[in-house]
Amino acid sequence: MPEKNTDKTTVTAEKSGGAAAAEKRAVNRSDMSMAAWTWKEMKRNKVAYALIAPFMILFFIFTVIPVVLSLLLSFTTFNMLEWPDFVFMDNYVRLFLDDDIFVIAIKNTLIFAAITGPASYIMSFVLAWFINELAPKMRALVTLIFYAPSISGAVYLIWATMFSGDAYGYVNGILIYLGLISTPIQFFKNETFVMPLCIVVALWTSLGTAFLSFIAGLQTVDRSLYEAGAVDGILNRWQELWYITLPSMKPQLLFGAVMSITGSFGFGGIVTALAGFPSVNYSAWTIMHHLEDYGGQRFEVGYASAIATLLFLIMIGANLLVNKLLSKVGQ
Repeated sequence: MPEKNTDKTTVTAEKSGGAAAAEKRAVNRSDMSMAAWTWKEMKRNKVAYALIAPFMILFFIFTVIPVVLSLLLSFTTFNMLEWPDFVFMDNYVRLFLDDDIFVIAIKNTLIFAAITGPASYIMSFVLAWFINELAPKMRALVTLIFYAPSISGAVYLIWATMFSGDAYGYVNGILIYLGLISTPIQFFKNETFVMPLCIVVALWTSLGTAFLSFIAGLQTVDRSLYEAGAVDGILNRWQELWYITLPSMKPQLLFGAVMSITGSFGFGGIVTALAGFPSVNYSAWTIMHHLEDYGGQRFEVGYASAIATLLFLIMIGANLLVNKLLSKVGQ
């Protein structure tokens, strides 16, 4: 008999303990504050947070802190030798009212971004769409051919050879041979040709990470969706693209958009290599060149920080606009 009582006591204790545990687990989100809920979730996912901690620490040190410091320095005059002097909005007033070259830089940057950004984005997706239809071995080969210019370092300098300003340049040599011109054209010293040539080179080297992400996204689309779409009334490939393919790869589309925007607004090194620093009559002078001029050569760090802040805000605005446009995909 004592043993039975002991068993009953144990069972009762287990039931009460289980009920208490169940009661402890059954916590409504509405019964907790945001801070308490966040802390609870962090404790529950502590292993995941431990794994991403190294990256987040480095990201915070080398990305977040510099961005914040740049924003603060944009309200100062700072030459890296003396303590910064707070001038509030003087740098921004100077940019728009006293700096004529910055106005040229904004115009060239917006023209460049408006052409190369959408064009490279659409070109990357269309080529990825066609390449995705090829056999696996042929797909790998064609992908390498289109992707190679973006990873080949200074391969864009071949354009400097093609459009060299002497008779040994391929284009000048052909034009002279055909009798179309009598003297070589200084392509990268003529403001009529500088910007169009730089745009062409930018597009040629633009099939980079976004291009690969589109190919990966196209390969992850569930093929059964196309069969279901055919049953629901999808009539052609264009409707498949709009109602099935694009909505299924929105993460890749967003990533590609961010990369295209970053590349189109941050394009400067190739222009410098081809057209010089500065380009003739500032015909291809961009905000990145203006930033490099004041930050890397004149060491006016406060003024350069104001330029960087404006460029950052322009890119944020472009990203928000693209996000809004992508949200309409499939509707």
